[in-house]
Amino acid sequence: MGAHVYRTPLLTSRLLSERTGFDVRVKAEMFQRGGSYKIRGPMNKFSYLTDEQKRRGVICSSAGNHAQGVALAAAIYGIKAVVVMAENATTSKIDATRAYGAEVVLHGTIWDEANERAKQLVEERGYTYIHPFDDEQLIVGQGTLGLEIYQDWPEVDVAIVPIGGGGLISGVTTALKACNPAIRIIGVESSGAPAMTRSVREGRLLTLERVDCIIDGLRVKRVGEKTFDIVRRFVDELVTLPDEQIFDAVVWIMSHLKVVPEGAAAASVGALLQGLVAAPRGARVVCVLSGGNINLEQLKGLRWN
Repeated sequence: MGAHVYRTPLLTSRLLSERTGFDVRVKAEMFQRGGSYKIRGPMNKFSYLTDEQKRRGVICSSAGNHAQGVALAAAIYGIKAVVVMAENATTSKIDATRAYGAEVVLHGTIWDEANERAKQLVEERGYTYIHPFDDEQLIVGQGTLGLEIYQDWPEVDVAIVPIGGGGLISGVTTALKACNPAIRIIGVESSGAPAMTRSVREGRLLTLERVDCIIDGLRVKRVGEKTFDIVRRFVDELVTLPDEQIFDAVVWIMSHLKVVPEGAAAASVGALLQGLVAAPRGARVVCVLSGGNINLEQLKGLRWN
């Protein structure tokens, strides 16, 4: 993957450290190709495809970032890519996916509905399905983000990672715990879509009846079987916060860190700002800012403290 996946910076934040009492750094994946971590998984996954699978092409469903990751990786590998996206996906993400050469199919209003259409097209056209989060080879690719964190800051005590379907935190957790099992992993979900939190609490994989979340990277009714198993075994704590507090964090990050995170990415910093992270004073904490493909329209009409 090396030549095609950027090594993103681990930025220090004096203001965030002073406010929380921790030594805080942020993993800035908005500087990744495609604007998020999502190229990491497909680049690893495609290396395992057979020649026949490459010839037939690949398909995925996505809220946006996975779409761009698959489309970009497919372009690098010279593979045809079809992406099924929700009809309300961010326009910039749709345009970017098409710009990478993928065919975009719009269907449904949430990822789960788009995913059903993708599976239908697998049956109809013989594409290889690339799951956005519940795939071991994809998870390993996402885990390269965790390896970079450890290589750049082996003293890290706590990693805070946003959770949508669970692919990112599964990869980061697996990588960091392999390097140092004592590193504490905290996952963050929207309180309007707490599929992982509820599943772990009840000890079984649950499907939410409804989600009350407008942040596309966090808006999932059901997490993956593989990601659920990894999270319940190895993630130390799960916390949730409402969308408004996550958007508060978006604005705080833009104002103070001078980088632009998307909503899902800001959840990690939001958990810090809301006092949801319990750790000793001075603990070395990294927040994963998973991407920067923000829909600025979502910020309009919201009020902040």
